[in-house]
Amino acid sequence: MSTARLLSAALLTLVTLVTLATLATQVQAQSLQVIGYSGRLGEWELSADVTGTTSGRVKAFSGPLTLRHVGICTTDGSEQKTGEIRLQLSHSRSVMEATLWLDGAECRYSGRLAGRYTGSMDCPGRPAVPVTLWLK
Repeated sequence: MSTARLLSAALLTLVTLVTLATLATQVQAQSLQVIGYSGRLGEWELSADVTGTTSGRVKAFSGPLTLRHVGICTTDGSEQKTGEIRLQLSHSRSVMEATLWLDGAECRYSGRLAGRYTGSMDCPGRPAVPVTLWLK
């Protein structure tokens, strides 16, 4: 193989490695803790540990979700529900869109950031419920 071809192959390999390194830094795994409450009186405590990736302008996360009833009307201990949450944050993090799976239902949440994310969760066959979330 000639020197020119070796240099060309080395340059192509270098460009490929730099491109892969750039893509790896753009798509980074992240972990977040989601905490909050839902319900008209904030009677449900929400917590989730989510992991995800950031690629371009979209930050997507998913993980297990727990809702625990903390209202004063609990009997025989607090009720607890588990499910899954998938959320997306806008590039500026000012808007959060999420899908929650609880008790076999797929619910949608949309919230805006004003110190915390405030919005509502819509589940099939039920009225919308206010939800407030924080990210740690």
